[in-house]
Amino acid sequence: MNRFEIWFCGSSLWRYITERRLLPWLLSGCWLGDRVLEVGAGPGATTRELRRRSARVTSLEYDPVSVAKLAARHKGARGDVLRGDASALPFADGMFSSVIAILVLHHLKSREQQDRALAEFHRVLRPGGVFLAFEIQDGWMQRFSHIGSTFVPVSPSSVSARLSAAGFGKTAVDFQSSGFRICAYRSGQA
Repeated sequence: MNRFEIWFCGSSLWRYITERRLLPWLLSGCWLGDRVLEVGAGPGATTRELRRRSARVTSLEYDPVSVAKLAARHKGARGDVLRGDASALPFADGMFSSVIAILVLHHLKSREQQDRALAEFHRVLRPGGVFLAFEIQDGWMQRFSHIGSTFVPVSPSSVSARLSAAGFGKTAVDFQSSGFRICAYRSGQA
């Protein structure tokens, strides 16, 4: 992430938008369950709210500085903060009831790495578990705000086929002006 992204994602404005607008829309109609994996937690804009809604949240982040800060801020809370790669998750199969990734996929370095991450999300979900993501659409403003950062946009029209290839059953893509929500279920009973 570049300096702008680090600043903005750590801002009280982004935390407010995420907790009050984005997360309620992302979670609408979905049951998180008792064990949530938050992928790409960054500075933790959603961590507190997710921990309020679920018995246990594991927050995964690639950047070691963000991991240390987030772990210090949530020490003793209901969950863990770990360093890890979304495309090679350090968890057992079927460990989580839900996986959430907000503005994560476009930060992976290639479409292949994104597809490996989707397969990993499927692998660590329990049967009947849900994968939820929020992504931004490609555009000049998004590209400009990602100068000096990885930006591999996810095409909304390709999402359902890519999720199906990763093993997901029922999928949906919903749009808001700023981006789109991905909702996919692992087949089977919870």
